[in-house]
Amino acid sequence: MSTTEPVPSEADPQERGPAEKKLRPGRTNATKQRLFEASMELIGERGAAGVTVDEIAAAAGVSKGTVYYNFGSKSDLIAQLLRHGVDIMLVRLQDVRGQANDPLESMTNMVGQAMEFMDDYPSFARLWVSENWRTPGEWSAVFAELRAELLAVIGSAVESVAAGYKVDESIARGSLEAAIFGAIFVVGLDRQTYNPERTREQSVAAVMTIMHGYLIK
Repeated sequence: MSTTEPVPSEADPQERGPAEKKLRPGRTNATKQRLFEASMELIGERGAAGVTVDEIAAAAGVSKGTVYYNFGSKSDLIAQLLRHGVDIMLVRLQDVRGQANDPLESMTNMVGQAMEFMDDYPSFARLWVSENWRTPGEWSAVFAELRAELLAVIGSAVESVAAGYKVDESIARGSLEAAIFGAIFVVGLDRQTYNPERTREQSVAAVMTIMHGYLIK
């Protein structure tokens, strides 16, 4: 089912004003964050196809016209919210990168940040897993771009480990990065859905066994 809804010819008059008065970046970012949090909660309950723009706007405390004026259709809104979520995750990963001298410890910290992000936004992880491999998918191009960005960060961390440790060169680097990337989402979701008693540290340790298997002792 397509989630694209027709775009009104103009926004809510109370929200709109002249073109030059379109929401300033600061206000737009705050609005996007509210929409992100509201939509993730609703999508977590019913899936992307089962949520309307009216519901997202109401939950975020903005008008439907504001949503259309700043983001276009519902499909475009979801695409931009996916972008927003990945940007949040990337900032968290970059913030902890380099805090440890040991590249393996640094990577452990990055995985921990990814798990923490999924604790904060569990519905984002569910949306990612449910829609990412759907073929054909409405947001396939968006997922491909965002996946490449996340894999690049993981790949850079793997490269740092390979520079500081003896590693098994017979393992394809791309497959290793994909395994870590997939494990973060699967282990994180499994913990949230079926095993909430597991600690974040246990989940991180499980993912990091992939990297430890890459090392030659």
